[in-house]
Amino acid sequence: MAKTPEMPKHRGFPPGLLGTQWQFTLRRANSKVTPLTAWPRQRTMDQTVAHADIGFVQALWQYFGTTPFQRGNLDGERLCRLFGRELLPAERGFDPASYEALLKFNEALARKNFPQAFEEVQTDPNATRSSGKSRGD
Repeated sequence: MAKTPEMPKHRGFPPGLLGTQWQFTLRRANSKVTPLTAWPRQRTMDQTVAHADIGFVQALWQYFGTTPFQRGNLDGERLCRLFGRELLPAERGFDPASYEALLKFNEALARKNFPQAFEEVQTDPNATRSSGKSRGD
């Protein structure tokens, strides 16, 4: 039996899209790591697939921003749906089958392809969300 590789965990990263079967993180490492390749995104009747992609992009942006990050316990299928477009290798000698592989977020393309993922995201931590009411009400 193959030795299970070490898998860095991103504590606090959302585990998945609530109310669906789509997961964003893995609980434990697998001896056969899913290699990161660019999977085509095809339209489907299941709208939860598109919602999961939007939620994953939003979570990546909120958790990592433009800082390079390790693949770690992030789900291979979700990563493959973005890899080569919104997610790019962040190192020379990138190993697509390593949990330690470094990725970087392509913000410009992600904003173009998933504008909904950035609608609720605040860049200023001191800003408050508007509820539609003025503060004087």
